[in-house]
Amino acid sequence: MVCRDLAAQIVVTEIFFRSTISPQKWGGKMNAKLSRRDLLERCAAFGAVSFLIPASLTEVASAWDASDAKRLTPTPSCELGPFYKRLAPHEAHMRNDHDAGMPLWVGGKVYSESGEALPEAKVEIWHTDHFGHYDNSGYRFRAALVSDAKGAYAFDSVMPGHYPQRVCQHVHYLVTAPGHKPLTTQMYFGTDPVFEGDPAKNYTRDPLVTSIELVRPVMIKGDPKAMMAAVNFDVVLERA
Repeated sequence: MVCRDLAAQIVVTEIFFRSTISPQKWGGKMNAKLSRRDLLERCAAFGAVSFLIPASLTEVASAWDASDAKRLTPTPSCELGPFYKRLAPHEAHMRNDHDAGMPLWVGGKVYSESGEALPEAKVEIWHTDHFGHYDNSGYRFRAALVSDAKGAYAFDSVMPGHYPQRVCQHVHYLVTAPGHKPLTTQMYFGTDPVFEGDPAKNYTRDPLVTSIELVRPVMIKGDPKAMMAAVNFDVVLERA
């Protein structure tokens, strides 16, 4: 608890150190191998940092290291695409019994870079039907969800199809939360035939897949008469 409380109170950054202190003041080139404690000690000597908390330099350095270790990498972005529509319904159940295609469940959490779950984040999603068609006159397979108190969201739908303008099956996301940068991204499926069973090697076949992190493993659940594809997709937002 001490480390967590201390980390929350540290408001200076290494970017500040490097932008305000010249190499000459450091006695030459910046030493990238300085420990956190040594770096803070030098910054304090040159007036680049001050401490307003009741803790030793060692405790501050340890708390900062612990804070950095908990930071999450923001989710890679992808383009919005031409088929986004505002005012999608707040409906997580998009699949009807008569819909063609593999039933799909997707769930995850929305986090900040610090690892904090973000409640009441707006998660807008849209994708094609099984045959690769977007509903541009209505709102089939479109939803605007809100994450719960633990940052969680979920929806059920059908596995989207391929269409001529795109190589891979995908689900579009637009995620927003107060105090954070909006994220436009897309989720892809490890089972997509385009990847031929090896997404890590073949994900670049679709030039719009910006990172292997966006290609998610698929779990097949249920029984042969009632199968469902389940995918977990957590989202990490950058602070504004």
